[in-house]
Amino acid sequence: MTATTQTAKTGGAKRAAKPKASDAVKRENRTGWAFMAPFGILFALVFILPIVWAIYSSFFRQVTTGGGAYGGGELVNKFVGFQNFQYVITSGAFWAGVGRVVLYTLVQVPVMIIAALALAMLIDSYIVKHITAFRLSYFLPYAIPGVVASIIWVYLYNGQISPIVKGLAALGIKVDFFADNVVLGSMANITTWTFTGYNMLIFLAALQAIPHDLYEAARIDGANGFQIAMKIKLPNVRAAALLAMLLSIVGTIQLFNEPQVMSISDPSISKSYTPMMMALNTSQGTLTPGGDGPASAVAIVMALIAGVLAVVYTLVERKVNAE
Repeated sequence: MTATTQTAKTGGAKRAAKPKASDAVKRENRTGWAFMAPFGILFALVFILPIVWAIYSSFFRQVTTGGGAYGGGELVNKFVGFQNFQYVITSGAFWAGVGRVVLYTLVQVPVMIIAALALAMLIDSYIVKHITAFRLSYFLPYAIPGVVASIIWVYLYNGQISPIVKGLAALGIKVDFFADNVVLGSMANITTWTFTGYNMLIFLAALQAIPHDLYEAARIDGANGFQIAMKIKLPNVRAAALLAMLLSIVGTIQLFNEPQVMSISDPSISKSYTPMMMALNTSQGTLTPGGDGPASAVAIVMALIAGVLAVVYTLVERKVNAE
């Protein structure tokens, strides 16, 4: 009985022992790590390190020390704990900007995703010829830098020089793209124009991955093009739709280029119109309190809000699909 037990223990120990890697496997591992090293270093420098520095900076604030009755003194970074986060959370301007961004997201993202899906299904159909030309033309706005796109549209929105405004005025339609109740929609139009083609490519890749045998089987069963689109294509692009929605939510939460450029022509757009504008102007000292510390706190709080929104959307989408 004792010998059997000892034999079983010995056999278990042998099974638990991992075989040693050969020299060839070790060389392959070293080669793989060597190829990954440049990416890992760059990723740490341009992504991880800035995040760590932002978190560190958020606990400090610039204060003036020294000086006399007539001012002067020296700016130094002082550890203030969570005071910067308290300032952000209790700031009415910050939450007003968050409200604008959330409203912007609720309206702009669904419109853009629906337009991108419609274009992808149109290109994937047998109706459209010269698919490459259409695909390139829809994607081309995404290749234009966001600031340049905003400048182009600000020109098109300008009532004095815009051909769109002048053309509508000739038809008796007066429009002000910088009006208080319209300006957010004007920004949404810029974002939609820029990113619809990008999201269209995501949907198009998902559509072209669907086996064509499903289409042939559906046609044999008597399904028409509309039924194929509704019963086969749409259910198979849900994963792509989730990816596009998540990327769009995270992107629109960071709304910056459009309001920043439009503020040049519209003084009513304040320096804290969106949280990202608030972070920039806070870091530049044009808002009080200024400096890197409060600006980092604004950015971190917005990152947390974006993460929460993305998680909530993912959970809701999974629950709806499970039902």
